[in-house]
Amino acid sequence: MKVVVQRSKKSKVTINNKVNGSIDKGYVLLVGFTHDDTKEIIDKMINKILNLRIFEDENEKMNLSIKDINGSILSISQFTLYADCKKGNRPSFINAMKPDEACTLYDYFNKELSKHIEVQKGIFGADMKVEIYNDGPVTIILDSDILFKN
Repeated sequence: MKVVVQRSKKSKVTINNKVNGSIDKGYVLLVGFTHDDTKEIIDKMINKILNLRIFEDENEKMNLSIKDINGSILSISQFTLYADCKKGNRPSFINAMKPDEACTLYDYFNKELSKHIEVQKGIFGADMKVEIYNDGPVTIILDSDILFKN
């Protein structure tokens, strides 16, 4: 599982010219799954996301979590996080989980995450237009292979 975390001041996702989700201060999460991802990995990733301290405190030090600032999350499915560009110039997506399985895990991710914080989201597999007002800019890449697997 890969998640790109972008600290945001205001962001939204539009599908077919209609806003499907929008947030003020919080995170935009670009979320991708690979073949061996599980609910256990998702649970660990949720914990990492909720406790990641990348918002500034009163001393302008990145020391506060999204929970500390009462932020929101805009969650966007993004299979292209598993693009393999080693050969040629056209990416291969062989490392991305099959859509039906990934959709199930993406739904689980958002459902579990929303137990702790407000979550807005795009629609899995849709053509989405995402506007991200990246704050900082601060962008963190979380990769379960690096974080949780031995």
